[in-house]
Formats: sequence, structure tokens, C-alpha cells
Amino acid sequence: MSIELLLSIGGLALLDTLSPATIGVTVYLLLTETKSLASRLLIYLLTVAGFYFSVGVMLMLGMGVLLDSVASLFQSRAVSWVIFIMGVGLFIASFYSPQKGNTELPRPKSKSRFSMVALGFTTALIEMGTAFPYFAAIGLMTTADLTPYQWLPVMSGYNLIMVLPSLILFMLYLLFGRMMQRPLERLQMSIAKQSGSVLSWVLCIVGLILIANSLDYL
Repeated sequence: MSIELLLSIGGLALLDTLSPATIGVTVYLLLTETKSLASRLLIYLLTVAGFYFSVGVMLMLGMGVLLDSVASLFQSRAVSWVIFIMGVGLFIASFYSPQKGNTELPRPKSKSRFSMVALGFTTALIEMGTAFPYFAAIGLMTTADLTPYQWLPVMSGYNLIMVLPSLILFMLYLLFGRMMQRPLERLQMSIAKQSGSVLSWVLCIVGLILIANSLDYL
């Protein structure tokens, strides 16, 4: 496994930390939850990360079986051109994606542990539709022909990085308590306003990564 591949996947994982839904729900729980905050937040984050991890494993295994017979195609000029065009398409789309984000983030209907699991699944399903960095990372690992013992820890690390901002916010809340009230409120407002521009940046950077990784075979 090359350092270049790890850096590319790490960069994509950092892009996924900008997820407005996961961070938005985390901020909401920190601002409104007073009892069993730690357990409920951790259940929520484990559900999100577990869902992403499960989908990633299924995609890797499915793609691995499919690519056993056509692996060489992903090193061909024709397929590299397809990946290159997809990258260019995402890069161009980043300039035309809606800048006004959806201010309606998922909210729990109750504060039970089951509702945290349901909320985690809801958040993951919402974000899966725009999970361009994750799909790009899976594509890079697949075309690199990694074995399961190589890509499983990489995917686990990816999902840990993805929820790391929420864990950091939680640790800051534990350290500073109510002093975090104002910063969290400002962050909540910023997330509601800026989710569209975040998507634009994600599309742009994923497009550039796909372009860079296709150039070797053009």
C-alpha cells in the first residue's frame, strides 16, 4: 500500500468530517441533552460509523468479486478516461451546486437509546446520497487491489476520522461545560447556513482527486 494512496484516502476522510448532518445533530444533542448525554451521543455516532462501515465492506467485497475478472480494465486508458471525465464533471458541478443549504437537520423525536439508533440510521441514509468522498475512497482501494487485511483497518480508520469532530466537540463540552453554549449555538447557525457551500467544496476536491489518480494511465 503506497503512501500516496493513504494520503489520498486520508484527505477524503478529512473531507467527510465536514458532514453537516452528523455535526449538526451532535451540536443539537450537546445543547439540549442533560441526562445520559455520553451514552446517547456515543450510540448515535457508533450507529452512523457502523452503517458507513457496513456499506463500505459490502461494496468492497462486491467490487472485489466483480473486479477479479476485469481488474486490468481499471488500469486501461479507456477506464482511466472515464474516471478522469467523472472527476472533471464533479469539479464543474461544484461551481453549480446550490449554495443555500437545507436548514432542516434530523432531530430525535425522543431521547431514548432506540431513538438514537434510529437517528443514526436516518443521518447515515441522508448523507449516503452525497457521500462522494467515501465512494471515491472505496474506488481507490478497489483499484489498488488491496487485500482485506489491508483495506479493513484503512476503512475503520476512515470511519473513525469521519466522526472525530463530533467526539472532539463532546470532549470540549466535558472540559468547559456551559462555557461552550455560545460557541455551539454559533456553530449550529453556521452549519444551517453553510451546508450548500460545504457540498461545493467536497465535489470540487473529490473531482480533483479522481483526476489526479487517473492521470497515470491516460
